[in-house]
Amino acid sequence: MDICLSWLNAYLDPGSVSADEAARILTHAGYPVESMRTTEAGDTVLDVEITSNRGDLFSHVGCAREIAAARSAVEPRRLVLPAFDPPAAGARIADDLALENRSKELCPRFTARLIRSCRVGPSPEWLVRWLEAVGQRSINNAVDVTNFITFELGNPCHVFDRSKLAGSRLIVRHAEDGEALTTLDGKPRALKPSDLVVADADGAQSLAGVIGGQDSQVDSGTTDIVFEMATWDPVTVRTQARRLAIRTDASFRFERIVDPRTIDFAADRAAALLCELTAGTLAADVLDEGGPEPVTEPIIVRPSRVREVVGVPLPDEQAVSVLEAHEVKVDSTSPDRLACTPPAFRPDLTREIDLIEEVARTIGYDAIPMTERLSIRATPPQPEERARRALADALVGLGFWETVTFSFVRPEHASPWYARTLKEVRVDDDRRGAEPTLRPSVVPSLLACRKANADAQVERPGGLRLFELSAVFAQTDAGASAERRVLTLLMDVEGTQPGKPPTLEQRQTALRAVRGAVEAVGLAAAGPAAVLRVQPEEAPCQGWDDDGHGTLAIEGSIVGRFGPVAQACLDAAGLDRPQMAAELDLDALFAAGPPRGRVEALPTFPAIERDVSLIVPDGVAWAALEAAMLDADLEHLESVAFQGVFRSEAIGSGKKSVTARVRFRSSHGTLRHEDVDPQMGRAVSAAETAFGARVRG
Repeated sequence: MDICLSWLNAYLDPGSVSADEAARILTHAGYPVESMRTTEAGDTVLDVEITSNRGDLFSHVGCAREIAAARSAVEPRRLVLPAFDPPAAGARIADDLALENRSKELCPRFTARLIRSCRVGPSPEWLVRWLEAVGQRSINNAVDVTNFITFELGNPCHVFDRSKLAGSRLIVRHAEDGEALTTLDGKPRALKPSDLVVADADGAQSLAGVIGGQDSQVDSGTTDIVFEMATWDPVTVRTQARRLAIRTDASFRFERIVDPRTIDFAADRAAALLCELTAGTLAADVLDEGGPEPVTEPIIVRPSRVREVVGVPLPDEQAVSVLEAHEVKVDSTSPDRLACTPPAFRPDLTREIDLIEEVARTIGYDAIPMTERLSIRATPPQPEERARRALADALVGLGFWETVTFSFVRPEHASPWYARTLKEVRVDDDRRGAEPTLRPSVVPSLLACRKANADAQVERPGGLRLFELSAVFAQTDAGASAERRVLTLLMDVEGTQPGKPPTLEQRQTALRAVRGAVEAVGLAAAGPAAVLRVQPEEAPCQGWDDDGHGTLAIEGSIVGRFGPVAQACLDAAGLDRPQMAAELDLDALFAAGPPRGRVEALPTFPAIERDVSLIVPDGVAWAALEAAMLDADLEHLESVAFQGVFRSEAIGSGKKSVTARVRFRSSHGTLRHEDVDPQMGRAVSAAETAFGARVRG
């Protein structure tokens, strides 16, 4: 940001700050001066490096306010805002101009003033000199005022020739698809419906917040000037400016937020200058349309916290004085809690720590003592971080390798992974090239990683296993974000050959392996006492193969899903080996924890184990069979464990044999077989009643 020293001094009392002092103060405040130069008119210009969060400093008044608030100045100064006399008003503006704001969510406030009977011509010498000092070319007295206000107060604005506005009206709306606009730089632009424009009754006259249109520009023949000052949604301005490759002083400031509450003073100042320099007459009233005025809620600042963070024993009065110097309204009725309301031009102040930083940088970081030793307090890792480590440790122990992949994928790789109620989040940026879509699942990224390893002929005994903890992105039809944090697993189907489909046995073995990994993750998150349930379920999107897809529930709440990856996704990734995958919701896993260790005395007496093979219908899940046996209220029962499943023609079509290992133990003595036989009979009877099961001989 170029700052003209004489222009800067116009807003300081006394206005005698030197270039070196201004550079020292601004650098001390965190905004270093990169260079100085002298113009042909003899003005000194400072190139100030300003952080992107301080949009208010992209103006001479903003930098003057920072100097006035400084505690490092040799001579204290106060800020002097520009003074002006409101011009006399003529006929009502509504007689000659109408305004309609159809997009108040993207244009929080739009104001229009009308100056009649203007004489547009050259600007006075002082205005030309100051504009040229900051790199602006003088055009005419009307346009120069808009540029002057932009660099004086940081409020971009624009002027239209009223006679060139069809229907004598301004309309804030979205552009029509393909609508044409020739901008002030003489280039024709083809607009999109996502673009926001200021239009007249016939078509677009300016690209909102970015650049004006050539058809309605003010020139020497203009007599009635429409002066616009508004504020726009920063994302909309940034998006359309990037898409059309237009970089202007207006878009630069709107992207950094211009608060609608700052408009009145800046617009009144501009109108007064326009009337003075063009000898025009200001119309009575202002056309003003927008949403409700924003309200800044007070931020609670604790003086004790200020001292703790800054490391300097600051008196409360000094902290209050510093904040008030930055025009923060401080209510100090409570001695230990200051209610601080930032000014409208400081949208960057949103938290207590932001205000503490204002105090620290104003008193000077050099005032903070340097010690040879730092006093720190060691704290244990946060529960969430401990849980992440536990999950990663469990997977590494199972032979998985952690990956870190990019969050963008090709649209065709993302599309199979959207649930029915979700749609893609896509960036409109040429730099993303063929991968503009934020991934809705990490599985496509892991498939790409697996393909890279396959191309490099990287193999591991039992197949390659990958996992990643990261975020996935989507949005609802209403545009609401559906971002989630997930743990995603990918593993080869062991024993398969490239290009050959897996056998049923290989597929079942791989499915049990991924299920075991998922259950290990669940136990690592919730602890060994957690109740885990796996349930077959229809896949929610096309990325999964329905044959073998299931969900994992912890204490009755579903935390994720697993199963084979659909063949179409494997083909799209260029993989010729089948893959199993799992996707677990990290927030749900964290909520299930933290895991609790359980210490039990070693059993005094031995257990008796009985294996039983039950023939049941093919659709009976192990979880249901296990639940039936557990609910049979078997005496001395310790556990029921899955051992295996067997299918053959001898068993019958649509049937399977499931082998369960039932363990019994007594804390009072050694069990005998005659103690266990009746219990096994009851277990078989429970399965027979529930599923028509019969014992396989």
